[in-house]
Amino acid sequence: MKADPATQLRLLDMQAIDSSLDRLAVRRRNLPEHAEIDKLDAQLAALNDDLVRVSTQLRDLNRSQKKLDNEVDLVRSRAARDRKRLDSGQITSARELENLQAEIASLTRRQGVLEDELLELMEAAEGLEARAGAITADQERLEAERAASAGRRDAALTEIDSEVAARRAEREAIAPTLPADLVALYERLRASSARVGAAKLVRRSCEGCHLELSGADLRDLAAAPADAVVRCEECRRILVRTAESGL
Repeated sequence: MKADPATQLRLLDMQAIDSSLDRLAVRRRNLPEHAEIDKLDAQLAALNDDLVRVSTQLRDLNRSQKKLDNEVDLVRSRAARDRKRLDSGQITSARELENLQAEIASLTRRQGVLEDELLELMEAAEGLEARAGAITADQERLEAERAASAGRRDAALTEIDSEVAARRAEREAIAPTLPADLVALYERLRASSARVGAAKLVRRSCEGCHLELSGADLRDLAAAPADAVVRCEECRRILVRTAESGL
């Protein structure tokens, strides 16, 4: 394969552009904001799970509290009815009076127990409501942090996309000026050689594999016609000779 030295230098220019595009793709994938947002999303998901658990516990407590409220109301109503009977003076039997007084005392004790349980439930509900409020505050803080991270990410992506567009425009200007067979070889080598298809020979070393060529290989390169497309004997990439090659 042959290509004049100027064409081979343009191939190096295209390699530089492609390497820049590869670096931009890596930068796009590895923006620190991606990790920040993933971390914040995980924290927000955990807080949402906590809030669901707390809300469920609150609903259960509210049901229990409503049930106790009803029980307290029933006990109070029954005690009030018994006191009304006791105070009416209509009961003359000593045994019946004694039984009624005992029932009123029992109802009073039962009311006290229920009210103590109700107070415990109310205190527990207050604690859960405070926890729900704290979770909501944490969610709002993290959502603000996420929005800020997303803003930084989007700004960085816009900048990267602008650079990518500029590099692609440069590549589209160079590619048509290169022989199709040379571009095909270059693309094939890029795909199989860590995204580098063409490298410069600098001071007797290949910039693709960074190995110094042997004396025999250097003599062969020096003897090759200027328009010959040569390959590195070590990595098989297209090797472009320049004034810095040291031949």
